[in-house]
Order: sequence, then C-alpha cells, then structure tokens
Amino acid sequence: MINVLVTGGNGQLAHCIKDLESLNTDLKITYTDYQELDITDLTAVKAFFKNNNVDYCINCAAYTAVDQAEKEPEKASQINVIGAKNLAVACEENKATLIHISTDFIFNGEKSSLYNEDDITSPISVYGETKLNGELQIQNVLNEYFILRTSWLYSEHGNNFMKTMIKLSKERDQLRVVSDQIGTPTYATDLASVIINLISTNNNQYGIYHYSNEGVASWYDFAKAIFEEIGSKIELLPIKTSEYPTPAKRPKFSVLDKSKIKSTLQIEIPHWRDSLRKALLKYNE
Repeated sequence: MINVLVTGGNGQLAHCIKDLESLNTDLKITYTDYQELDITDLTAVKAFFKNNNVDYCINCAAYTAVDQAEKEPEKASQINVIGAKNLAVACEENKATLIHISTDFIFNGEKSSLYNEDDITSPISVYGETKLNGELQIQNVLNEYFILRTSWLYSEHGNNFMKTMIKLSKERDQLRVVSDQIGTPTYATDLASVIINLISTNNNQYGIYHYSNEGVASWYDFAKAIFEEIGSKIELLPIKTSEYPTPAKRPKFSVLDKSKIKSTLQIEIPHWRDSLRKALLKYNE
C-alpha cells in the first residue's frame, strides 16, 4: 500500500484525484486542508509526516487568488513559498516524494512560441512570483521531486472559469471576454490522472514538467466553446486586456510545450475541447 498525502484537499484538483481514487486500490490517500494541516507551520508538517508514514505528497495547496495576491503578498508568500518549502523539508526527512503543482504564470508571456521547461522564468504578478519562489525552494531542499506546471485549470468542482461562464449564461444576455490572452484550458481530471500515473508506475524520472491539454485558445475562445456546448444564446463579445484592467497582470501568451511529459510517461494528451465536453457531462450529472 502506498501512502499518499494530498494537501489543499478541498480544492478542485484534490476533488478530481478523489474521483479517480477508486480505480487505484493500491493507494491509501489522505486529504488535508488547512484546518487539518497548516503547511506554513513546519513543526505541524513534520509531525504529520512522521505519524502518517507518507510515501508521496501531492501539493495542491496554493494561494491562487491572482488579483487579491497583489494586496496580500505576505499571505500568498506564506502558502506558496514557505508552505512549499516546509513540505519539501518533510519529504527530505521522511524519504517521501513531492509532487508539486505550479503554473504558467511564472512566465511573462512575451514569447510567441511554446514555453518549455528550460525557458527563462520572469513572473509579472505577485502570484507568479510566489509560485516561482516556491519552485526554487523545493529545488534548494530536494534533489528528487516532480514539479508540474499547468494552466487555466477547470473542472466540475470548485470555482473556475467554466462554472462561472455557465452561471453568467443564466443571468445575462451579453458578456465581454478577453480575447488577447492566449493559453490552454486544462481539465483538472486529466492532470489528476497524470499525477496518479506518476505514483502508480513508481516513476523516478524526476524534474520539472509542463502539462496542459492540447490546443490553443483565448479566454474568449474558451467561453465561446462552453456556450456552444451548453446551447446558450448569450451574446459574446471579444475585448482587449486593456479594456478590462485587473490588479494583477496576466501573461499574454502562455501555451506550454508538453513534449517532455508525453515522451517520459508515454501518454497522449486530450485536446482541450474534447476534455471540456467530458467536464460538462460530469457537471450536468
């Protein structure tokens, strides 16, 4: 039996891992949120690892309120940097493997081709900066780890763009959505499946990996696809980022190159549009 700790246990990615749990009977998964385990408290983290014989830690815990982070840099840093470091220290002491979830926001979005794992990082927001610093802390503490950078995560669980669009489609006749930020929507269940694959195959090809669904979209394209799939008649208008100013800057282009994870894990990655259909089916259930 492999003992797995999932932090951020109330988040959407943790819920998607839970959905797949019954397919993997050799995993004993414990989910904690900050009420059960405060990852910013090193003493508590060390005690938890010692008492629970953790083999793998999947760190889904993160401060992800991108705009709010501009006002609360300390809080974002506590969770995204100190929390990540504490989990790395506990993994090192207990010979556990850390699988840490990171983000496309560590890039500045100025590149016009796919971002690979070796590209220069240069975050343009407090959120991106804290996520990058979390990655660096992990690399300082551990020689062996998995850092999975992903983008535009959504699912039938939690709060996310897909669910917001469905809600707005029932409340409004017209909606304006940004069309000049380009990336790839990622179905959290697809990412959860990759994480479980890493554990169940006992993969030891450690390092940083990029994972998102295949394809390219703007937020406008993503919204349009959602409304098409649900048959909504809402009028959708594309706007520029400059017409919708936010406290935090977003990368203009952050499409991730998935070649490394595809060749390492020998996996095919679904197109975002196909995964969106699956997510909407689950949501409607």
